[in-house]
Order: sequence, then structure tokens, then C-alpha cells
Amino acid sequence: MARAAGLRQLWHSLPLERFSTRENYIWLVVATVCIGAFMAALDASIVNVALPDLSTYFHSSASLVSWVLIAYLLTLATLLTLFGRLADILGRRPLYTFGFLVFIVGSAACGAAVNLPMLIISRIFQAAGAAMLQANSVAIITAAVPASVRGRAIGFQGSAQAIGLSLGPAIGGALIGLFGWRAIFYVNVPVGLIGTLMAAMILPKDKLQGHHATFDWWGTLLMTPFLVLLMMALTEGQSWGWTSPAVIGMFVAAALFLTGFIVRELSFRAPLVDMRLFKIAIFSLGNFTGLLSYLAMFGVLFLMPFYFERVLNYHSAVTGLILTAVPLGMTVAAPKSGALADRYGPRLLTTGGMALTGLATLMLAWTISLHAQVILIVMELVMVGVGLGMFTPPNNSSVMGSLPSSRLGVGGGILNMARSLGMALGTAVSGTVLAILLTAHGGIEQPGGPKAPWIPSTRVALLVLVGLSALAAVLSIFRVAGNSRPASGQSQESMPLEW
Repeated sequence: MARAAGLRQLWHSLPLERFSTRENYIWLVVATVCIGAFMAALDASIVNVALPDLSTYFHSSASLVSWVLIAYLLTLATLLTLFGRLADILGRRPLYTFGFLVFIVGSAACGAAVNLPMLIISRIFQAAGAAMLQANSVAIITAAVPASVRGRAIGFQGSAQAIGLSLGPAIGGALIGLFGWRAIFYVNVPVGLIGTLMAAMILPKDKLQGHHATFDWWGTLLMTPFLVLLMMALTEGQSWGWTSPAVIGMFVAAALFLTGFIVRELSFRAPLVDMRLFKIAIFSLGNFTGLLSYLAMFGVLFLMPFYFERVLNYHSAVTGLILTAVPLGMTVAAPKSGALADRYGPRLLTTGGMALTGLATLMLAWTISLHAQVILIVMELVMVGVGLGMFTPPNNSSVMGSLPSSRLGVGGGILNMARSLGMALGTAVSGTVLAILLTAHGGIEQPGGPKAPWIPSTRVALLVLVGLSALAAVLSIFRVAGNSRPASGQSQESMPLEW
């Protein structure tokens, strides 16, 4: 009892004054959040390069082993909004800190897995910790950082997330080559311990409002199967057949669960997802264009490795290094874009960013060939990253800035859920178009087939991504400039979206 009381006293004494009283305290908060954003995003993509090794080690088919990745993405998409709402109720700081601990345990269990089912279950547990981190990262920054520099701060967070997503294959390939596949999971343990300590000692206390203590369990029970069924249909549609009874049944069931979820949310006084948030034009538009931006990025990141390895015969480690051109472009552009958005508003940057991504993808489509100049392709991938770096921070800042403070957690969860769905859609759409056109041109997806059919197939798939990027750019033109979040002197209770 005495020890428990001592731990509670220690927790309530945090954050440490040696950090919270510093002039640069808000940037310590941003740095702490960036660690979690990087780790959670890294493990969404680091497994890709390990799938062949896992298939050999566990003597399993590629489709079965792919659930090591699918289970992670499904769990993320399912839990992001749930944990965003819980953060509004319980506090962002404790949930974020606990998320690090869950992520560490899940990572260690993945590394110690003795069979494939244990690995998949451990990945679900790991993704639950990642969801606690991702659902809270933007909300913590929005609550802690002044509006005058919020765009820049979210730009750093967006860079950390994008770098984690895109560096996963390169880091995974290096670790597997040096230490084996278990290393890609064990590496999270020491980094996660550092993140846990930083979160406990640095993140600010939450200002909770007791009248938000009601939690929408029925909303959760309806939303979870909707997202799971939707993601399963999208990820398995290509292999099972889009017109198969199983896939059609999953889409129909997902639609029914979605209908039930919407009816529940509109009638419940404290919903998991406040549907009135979507009446805010900036919030709705920003989430949809954000989904399109990640669809375009993951479409490119899905297609180009096949081109490099099936057509140019590059090793997966080399492919991973080439793909770092995308996060390099994002790293350069995101902080500067956030700072410019603080001064000039989000419209020009979001529109120009997606237009640049579309142009760069169009150039990629016409550059690829049986003997392409790799330097030119690298430059175009950098442009893709720069465009996304220009778009993401202003978009996220405007979305979060449009919300009242008590809805930041659920708003951040929806924003991250849109990103996860964009990632899944990018893979599903690009993979489906590529597979259909390869068959039409007499090619095969497996190694050793003819190379020529890959060129027109990949080109058309890239052109689809160009069209979606252009749609995001056009929609961004209608974005309202600046933030709609109330100034610090305005009472939050006067906001129409408050309970």
C-alpha cells in the first residue's frame, strides 16, 4: 500500500519542473511525441521486407504470413478513434505513456515468437500500443503548443511519422541482414524505454472536464467490425476476387455496421465520434484530402519496389535505400511548410503540395522503362516527398485547429484513422490495378516472368494515383484559410460543438 501510494505521489509530481520550466519546453514536448510517432509508423512498414524470411522460417505461405502486416494495420485502424476518445476522458498524458509500455511488451513478444500465430497475436498487441501513441500525438501538440507555431510543431511530428513509414523497409533490410528477422522487433525495446521515461517526465498534465466521463461502448462495438470488415475486404479483395461472395459479403456487412454506427452516434449524448464534427468544412475536407494524400504515397511506395526488383533486378536492401528519397523530401519540406502555414494559411500550401505530388508521380509514370535512369527516378521520388511534406502539416494543423479543445483526442483519432485507411487503400488500389493489367499484358506477379508487361501496368497504376492527387489538389482550393479554433480568450463553453 505504501509503495502504491508512493508511486501515485510520484506520478502526480510529474512532469518534472526541470523540464516544464524551460523556455523551450514546448519543443521538448514535440520531441517526445515525435519518438512515439516515429516508432508507431516505423512498425507499420518495417515488416514488409521481412515477409519472405518469415515465410521460410515458419514454413508458411506468403498470403498467410502477410497477416503479420495486415493484423497491425487492422488493429491501428480499429483502435485509433477509440483511444482518441478515451484520451479525452482519461487524459492524453497517461494514455500516451502507457502506450509506450504496451508497445514495448508487444515488440518483445514479437521478437520472442515461436510460431506464426504467436507472432500475429503479438503484432496485434504491439499495434494497440501504437494506436495509443498515434491517436494522441497531434492532440498533445495542439493542446501544448501556441497557435502561432502550431503548424511548425505538427510539421516536425509529420516528418517523424513519414520518416518512420518510409524508412521501415530500409532499416528492416539492414537489421535482418545483420542480425535476423527478430531484430526488427527487439530494436523497439530500448527506444521505447527512452520514450516512456521522456513521456512521464516531460508531457504536460491534462485539463480534464468531468462531464465528459461517459463512454460510448456501443459505438465502439459497431465501429470495430465495420473497420475490420472494410479493411479485410480491401486487403483480400485482390486474392479472393472482388466479386466473390466472401468479399461482397464483407462489404455489405461493413455497410450495415456503418449504418448502425451512424444511427447510434447521432442519437447518443456522448458519442465516440461526434458526427457534428463533420459539419465543420475544414475538418471534413482535411480528413478526406489527407486520406487521398496517404493513398498516393503508399501507392507509390507499393508500386516502385516491384518495379525495382522485378524489372531492374535490384536487391530489396537497395530498393529500400532508394525509397528513402520520399522521406528525405518530406523531411526537408514539412517543417518549412508548417512554418509558412502559420503565416499565410493552409490553402496555397495544401493545393500546391498535392499538385506537386501529382506532377512528380506523372513524371515517374513516363520515366520508368526497361533501362530507366535511376538518378532521374530518385529525383522524382524526392519531389513526391516534397509535395507531401508541403501538404501534410498545414492540412493537419487546419483540421485540428478547427476543433474545440475537448474534442482534440477524438479529432486526432479520426485524422489518424483516415491516414491508416489511406495506407490500406493505396496498397489495395495500386495492387489491384497492377494485377489486372499484368494479366492483360501477359505478365505474372511472381519473380522470373517477362519484364516488359510490368512497364505499361505500373505506368497506368501510377496514372491512377496522379488522378487522385489532382483531386486532392482541386479540393484543397476550397479550403478556408487560417484556423477556425477559438482564440485563447474565447470560452470553450460557447462553442457549438461542446456538450
